[in-house]
Amino acid sequence: MTDFAVLNPATGVLGQTYRSATDAEIAAAIDSAATAYTSWGRTTTVAERAAGLRRVAELHRERSAELAAAMVEEMGKPLADAEGEVDFSASIFDYYADNAEAFLADEQIPMPEGEGTAVVRKAPVGVLLGIMPWNFPAYQVARFAAPNLATGNTVLLKHAPQCPRSAELLEQIFRDAGFPEGAYVNVYATIEQVETIIADPRVQGVSLTGSERAGAAVAEIAGRHLKKVVLELGGSDPFLVLGSKDLDAVVEAAVFARTDNTGQVCNAGKRFVIVDEFYDDFVSKFTDALIAATPATPLSSEAAAKNLARQVDEAVAGGATLTKAGEPQGAFFPSALLTDVTPENPVYHQELFGPVAMVFRAADEADAVRIANDTPYGLGSYVFSDDAEQAQRVADQIEAGMVYVNGVGMDAAELPFGGVKRSGFGRELGRFGIEEFVNKKLIRTAG
Repeated sequence: MTDFAVLNPATGVLGQTYRSATDAEIAAAIDSAATAYTSWGRTTTVAERAAGLRRVAELHRERSAELAAAMVEEMGKPLADAEGEVDFSASIFDYYADNAEAFLADEQIPMPEGEGTAVVRKAPVGVLLGIMPWNFPAYQVARFAAPNLATGNTVLLKHAPQCPRSAELLEQIFRDAGFPEGAYVNVYATIEQVETIIADPRVQGVSLTGSERAGAAVAEIAGRHLKKVVLELGGSDPFLVLGSKDLDAVVEAAVFARTDNTGQVCNAGKRFVIVDEFYDDFVSKFTDALIAATPATPLSSEAAAKNLARQVDEAVAGGATLTKAGEPQGAFFPSALLTDVTPENPVYHQELFGPVAMVFRAADEADAVRIANDTPYGLGSYVFSDDAEQAQRVADQIEAGMVYVNGVGMDAAELPFGGVKRSGFGRELGRFGIEEFVNKKLIRTAG
């Protein structure tokens, strides 16, 4: 039986432990969510549900210190980042509270005169399962829970095993905000129990943010039971430097893109593709800045650090050149840079989840696009150029769900988030995020 435990990666000290749910508790959780869907999700107005979301946002801000402290202890997140994450999560709940009525309004379809009316009415579908990762314990939950609760769906939330305290605190927020029993249910479910939940006919869909392997497993189970899936998986996002009059500013952005959240961000810049004209200057400046910016906080676990070290060792054995700030110590991993990575190198098509960057030389714009797209992933991407036409031209050619031009850290509640290829499918946030688990019901009335 899998225990959910708080194991501080910075100190190795074991904190609170939480028993995994029994099969009876999982059955009761599904019953509760199904009952809440019938008695609350299908009977309340969007305005009533939006009021609950506003209160959730308020409680996030009121309890920011407690939530942030839990994230720091669970996965080593820098305190300032944890506080910022809680605030961003609150803004997501506010966003859907403010916009849900417009997003879920009836849509009239024009019909020829005398042929009656046609309306698309957006209704909830039922109970949903959310499987969340450890790298953003509050933000990931907000992305899933806010739009779906606004719609009237009810939520079973399975958090990562190392984030049980965050999971507990978040569930209490929804209860204290006035959501009824079963509207949002935290479940300390095992992998085997996840399959049981997905198989239940009352569960209508599942949203997972996590690894490629986990996404494939959940999609297989969901497909077998004809359940819709939204998957936000890994990414090895390209960061293209095509031209700049201020290379220092681009380097600063590149360092942030690689070290934010100790390098543990799905849509972080990970592969830096530099056109030949700027390559030598960029690499010189980037190397110095990246090494100097070695994170003071650990990776999420010692196991994560060992896995990243294994990938780096395999890259070097495959012919890559490594520049590093030092040696890993426990869960702490120093910044590092890999150059001379060829397509034959094992790491070339992998995702490095930590403060390690790969840098590639591109002959020209076309070659930069080729390298950028030479990956099984397609989550985010970054294009830096002083030529606006070039930036848009290249953005159109990038095979990714998101392209950020001349900036980093530009995520927002109103912007859709998601990828293509092996980075998953479906979208979260923005108007698109509320449409994933909605019954777009046609009501056709004769003339």
